[in-house]
Amino acid sequence: MITTSAITTSPVKNQRISTILAFALLPLSGFATDIYIPSLPTMGADMHISSIQVQLTLTLFLISYGTSQLFLGSVLDSYGRYKFSMGALLVFILASVVIAVTHNIYVIYAMRIVHGITVAMIVIAKRAYFVDVYEGEQLKHYLSMFTIIWSAGPIVAPFLGGYFQHTFGWQSNFYFLAAMASVIAVLEFLYSGETIRHRTAFQFKKIAAVYTEMVKATTFSLGILMLTFAYSMVIMYNMTGPFIIEHHFKFTPVVAGYCSLILGFAWMAGGFIGKALINRPFFGKLFVNIMLQLLLVVLMIITAKFVNNVYVMVFFAFVIHVGAGFTYNNYFTYCLSRFPKNAAMSGGFTGGMVYVMLSLLTYFVVAVIPAKDQLNLSYSYLVFILLSVLIMVVLSRLNRKAAIAD
Repeated sequence: MITTSAITTSPVKNQRISTILAFALLPLSGFATDIYIPSLPTMGADMHISSIQVQLTLTLFLISYGTSQLFLGSVLDSYGRYKFSMGALLVFILASVVIAVTHNIYVIYAMRIVHGITVAMIVIAKRAYFVDVYEGEQLKHYLSMFTIIWSAGPIVAPFLGGYFQHTFGWQSNFYFLAAMASVIAVLEFLYSGETIRHRTAFQFKKIAAVYTEMVKATTFSLGILMLTFAYSMVIMYNMTGPFIIEHHFKFTPVVAGYCSLILGFAWMAGGFIGKALINRPFFGKLFVNIMLQLLLVVLMIITAKFVNNVYVMVFFAFVIHVGAGFTYNNYFTYCLSRFPKNAAMSGGFTGGMVYVMLSLLTYFVVAVIPAKDQLNLSYSYLVFILLSVLIMVVLSRLNRKAAIAD
């Protein structure tokens, strides 16, 4: 339920609808990646390219999405949110149509890079919208809802994509993205507007100083690493799951879509649990969560050597993704609220660093541990969970030192 208490005055045409539209655009990055996940094997066969080549369409999106966020936040903090996000929506629509009408993988690569840049601009603008418009507990409430709302993409997109692939072919996924963005663009034009309250002069030295301040905040930087490892588990499944389900287990893209739908609910469940436990001791609850993930992935590895079926694989992936969603919800809220005077920059830096690092990390892990079977998937999970354990140990020590100092 969208409420309008604790709202500052802003020139949007309709505050309530504008807020709903901002929430509607937050999952766009998930839709842009997850809707064609069930189509990856078919796209490879249709264009006569390898699985690693078609997986590169995901990696290029993630890299461009991440690197764009590193500098677009400062642009939006200086020149405003609304016009840039509207322009990005229009370019995103055009790029989606181009992908749908071409069979040239290199054109698709280029358009996926365009997708990454435009989605970055849209999502940063809409994250900053909430910091512009809301304050206090209301702002904290909405920030904690981000990962829950975002999870609508991983839930709905692959489910739709599986049916689109089965009924109309892989191109229909990108026609749908264009149509969805077109509807939202019209509504944005009718009901939204500029919300920026404090414009920051676009000066390179000042911008660099802000980024330096963020990097020097150790717990903030380590929090970004925790976000990276948590979301890498989801991206790893997205890159390998459809190939395992369709090639190893011999199921259809519709089944692959249903499996991704189930795992989308896992991410959302983790977000809800994170929101419910928002007032519990921060590091304690996260350390328990990581230890549970480690136990589960060990059980997944042991089980995979004796039981090899899609139900077991999805069960273990589900509970691991719940833990990943829990971690992401907590650290995303923490990182976005650290620098409220530079809302777009902090949001862009957080999202940018996460996506740059995970795009390179997941592509490397996929190359080393290919999309073969559920045992390989469990080994991939193990890599990211062990990295998370390492960072949590460091964070716990820093937390103890800070408590002693106080």
